[in-house]
Amino acid sequence: TMVALWGASALLVLFLAAFLPPPQYAQDPAMVHYIYQRFQVLEQGLEKCTQATRAYIQDFREFSKNISVMLGRCQTYTSEYKSAVNNLALRVERAQREIDYLEYLREADICVESEDKSLAEKLLQEAEEVKKIQTLLNASCDNMLMGIKSLKIVKKTIDTDGSWMKDAGSDSPKVYFLIGSRNNTVWEFANMRAFMEDSTKPAPRKLNLPLSWQGSGQVIYRGFLFFHNQGTSNEIIKYNLQKRTVEDRMLLPGGAGRALVYQHSPFTYIDLAVDEHGLWAIHSGPGIQGHLVLTKIEPGTLGVEHSWDTPCRSQDAEASFLVCGVLYVVYSSGGQGPHRITCVYDPLDTIREENLPNLFFPRRPRSHSMIHYNPRDKQLYAWNEGNQIIYKLQIKRKLPL
Repeated sequence: TMVALWGASALLVLFLAAFLPPPQYAQDPAMVHYIYQRFQVLEQGLEKCTQATRAYIQDFREFSKNISVMLGRCQTYTSEYKSAVNNLALRVERAQREIDYLEYLREADICVESEDKSLAEKLLQEAEEVKKIQTLLNASCDNMLMGIKSLKIVKKTIDTDGSWMKDAGSDSPKVYFLIGSRNNTVWEFANMRAFMEDSTKPAPRKLNLPLSWQGSGQVIYRGFLFFHNQGTSNEIIKYNLQKRTVEDRMLLPGGAGRALVYQHSPFTYIDLAVDEHGLWAIHSGPGIQGHLVLTKIEPGTLGVEHSWDTPCRSQDAEASFLVCGVLYVVYSSGGQGPHRITCVYDPLDTIREENLPNLFFPRRPRSHSMIHYNPRDKQLYAWNEGNQIIYKLQIKRKLPL
């Protein structure tokens, strides 16, 4: 800094010298005095500048010293703060582990309580379900099938598929004849004799339905014809035979109608049935060869009362029927005989397999198009290779609940 000041003074002298008068005027006293005064003022200014610079340097040194001290203290404080933060982090981590452990213990207790509660609720629901099923199937019916006693061919036709029946909900002697797996014509015969002998009077009454049925799973119950509507996967039609009008319709849930209900019945996707408990529907569950699903239907409102997934498979099955709330499924190998019942499902679980004999049908060359039970006369109505057949049954009492 001092070197810079002396350099500035030299430059100032040279600058002032440039304005000095020529030699002939150098001896002028007034001029000399003036120059001397200017030099004094300049020296005084330089002295003040030097003093100010020195004071600045001293202040800067003091400031640097103070800054160094403060930085040292800050570093000390930083180390102490970092140590305190680390200690605090360790304490927080320890506390968090303790909280997690306590939370684990609390959740374990909650899980145990929840599992106990869920188990109790499940047991309660199962008990309520059993009670509901017992109430639903609490009819004065305790019969179980023990065998097929005899076969009677009532009529012979050229049609391989179809269904025939009496009203399963009334004592009417009328016989109904539905030819084919897709049709809308119902023939009503006055009685069994008129059905067996075409020449017998009166002639049958022809009923043309506004809709066609699909398959051979139709039933007549309490004056109504129930059938699967052709062109739909799961629509059930309730047709009033007396008024000749569609009374109601419903969509059967549970994936009904997406697959054949029986492997050896190639046109039936929903099979309807009637027993002592009322109206039922049987259809195949999900899968290529799924299990049969049994659904109880309230015939008045067409509401679903209950459904069961049964262990009976649709593979190799050809027909099924219900007796006193128990499902009997008929199987045959490749659609040929023998025709036997190898799967029985009881929603009330009152029938054990060990209590069942071997249930065989009289040998027939082809599989059945339909087999339906009539709870009024305790007989099976069947269609096999164009033959309308009645099977008489051997029945015994079921085990008590």
